[in-house]
Amino acid sequence: MKKKILALVTGGTFDKEYDLITGQLYFKDTHLPEIFKRGRSTLDITVRTLMMIDSLEMDDQDRDIIVKNCQRSRFNYIIITHGTDTMTKTAETLAAANIEGKTIVLIGAIIPYKFGMSSDGFFNLGSALAFVQSKEPGVYIAMHGECFDWDDCRKNKSTGYFEHIKKLQD
Repeated sequence: MKKKILALVTGGTFDKEYDLITGQLYFKDTHLPEIFKRGRSTLDITVRTLMMIDSLEMDDQDRDIIVKNCQRSRFNYIIITHGTDTMTKTAETLAAANIEGKTIVLIGAIIPYKFGMSSDGFFNLGSALAFVQSKEPGVYIAMHGECFDWDDCRKNKSTGYFEHIKKLQD
């Protein structure tokens, strides 16, 4: 029996599009259904868009919407697309809510999916789908093929990569 997975969309670079005229990045629709089809996914995934915003614009009310959706969901396996700049803050908020029995994995992209082969979004999403099905209940961040505990990672703004905090303290 396949695990039922909920994919919550919040925006972030993952779902941004590029306007050829203005050179601006903007939101239109989530790319998740297209990616699942392109990746030939056979998983039982429900996609729900909560918001389409840059994570730097995300506030406590937005995070409360994310928490409530996770708490109320009948799904035990949840992935959340999110902007990378404040992903760890949302993960902390989810962990503080003590959501029992659910595995929650946040993912993002440094380069928008619509940028094609240069985007890390496709790879991060595939990794998140594997991690959400194999990790114990809790809150995690999946980036660059690694699965981080929510309280053991940060985005290195000079490299654009997520890194373990505890390894850096050793």
